[in-house]
Amino acid sequence: MNVLLFGANGQLGQELLRALAPLGTVTATTRSGSLADGSSCDVADFNQPATLAALMDRVQPDVVVNAAAYTAVDRAEEDRDAAWRANADAPGVIARWCAAAGVPLVHYSTDYVFDGQGTRAYLEDDATAPLGVYGQSKLAGEDAVRAAGGRHLIFRTAWVYASHSANFLRTMLRVGAEREVLRVVADQVGTPTPAALIADVTAQVLQHPGRLSGTWHLTASGQTSWHGFAEAIFAQAQAGGVLARVPVVEAISTADYPTPAKRPAWSVLDNGRLQQDFGLQLPSWQDGLKQVMAGIAPAGTATR
Repeated sequence: MNVLLFGANGQLGQELLRALAPLGTVTATTRSGSLADGSSCDVADFNQPATLAALMDRVQPDVVVNAAAYTAVDRAEEDRDAAWRANADAPGVIARWCAAAGVPLVHYSTDYVFDGQGTRAYLEDDATAPLGVYGQSKLAGEDAVRAAGGRHLIFRTAWVYASHSANFLRTMLRVGAEREVLRVVADQVGTPTPAALIADVTAQVLQHPGRLSGTWHLTASGQTSWHGFAEAIFAQAQAGGVLARVPVVEAISTADYPTPAKRPAWSVLDNGRLQQDFGLQLPSWQDGLKQVMAGIAPAGTATR
């Protein structure tokens, strides 16, 4: 299998490089033309969507996996055009090429396509109503992928993190080592989901004998608040020797921590359809956290 991977430098992209490698040849692309380890790769600039078709013509992939996106949620409010180019226009170009070539496309979306006013886990067919530019642009990307008419697998995910890159877990470990007290929002609820889990599921789905096409929710199972996630991170960090001392985590409301972009208060996605359609069992968010934390070296450990 010849896999073309967009966005290989992101936290999900780095995990996809690992998970997709056993499937065949992975052609990685980044905007800079270099990978996180310093090695070179192909250039794919999502700020110039029109340039992407020529790359796909040259690579001639058997499957395309798009993990590239504009993810700066707050900055998107003032940088709408750039967010739209990366999250809507570029996926549209990719999807139309894939449809014409008969190549399946894996594309990732977000819980931000919903308004967060739900009281039960969101189903794939629930009405969308994004609150800000980021969610609006990601929803437009979904629509563009569907409109292209080719075989597509859209995976909506949420609260993604990893032991590397910039994310909530890494921020908590860094700030937690510096401060005695942290204030973390407790009235936003969702499901922390490891990037490694998303990547592993993607690899499994691509090997599934059925040729399914559609939209699925790909998250870990269960739910918590950002405050609950932070407390779990610190409990694991202390137990694993990653932090010798953990801070007190005070619960605050969203109103206490204003941001340019409004976040959905309820981001729990129902992953039952994914598990049923592909014969998968998705772990709890707590088990996912344990696996990620197990890969982080204890404080004071020498690394090469």
